[in-house]
Amino acid sequence: MYHVICATTNPAKIQAILQAFNEIFTPGSCHMTSVDVESGVPEQPLGSHETRQGARNRVVNARALCPDADFWVAIEAGIDDDSTFSWVVIENAQQRGEARSATLPLPAAILEKVRAGQALGPVMSAYTGINEIGRKEGAIGVFTAGALTRSSVYHQAVVLALSPFHNAVYR
Repeated sequence: MYHVICATTNPAKIQAILQAFNEIFTPGSCHMTSVDVESGVPEQPLGSHETRQGARNRVVNARALCPDADFWVAIEAGIDDDSTFSWVVIENAQQRGEARSATLPLPAAILEKVRAGQALGPVMSAYTGINEIGRKEGAIGVFTAGALTRSSVYHQAVVLALSPFHNAVYR
């Protein structure tokens, strides 16, 4: 059984990680532990580089906290080119996998507040009245009428970031 450290306490992210690992490594083959670690970047990362660095930093911090695990996984959400997206970073003792999620264009009214220094989650919570929306369906759930959620978009990126770990061609 693999011990997977999720460098997050966010239920939407944990659900995506669990689902992806169960699909790639078979259900029940992984034990997940959630840890709260720092990203080393602003609460609302701006740009692909800063967002990816936040995910990489979370993996480093999770490894330092739980060095005996088999995998460390981080998901960092950011804003780039007027859209929200995330980076997924997964490491084991031998290698790293990374993938960027799909992007969601954001309305100008939301972007204005983010550019003024607010994080997307609180802006969306104020806009929708949904408390802690970033731990639930997220902006993507609202703007796609529930067709997609944070977790569903994260799931796809986690599966992609896992590709180096189950494909022999990467080794």
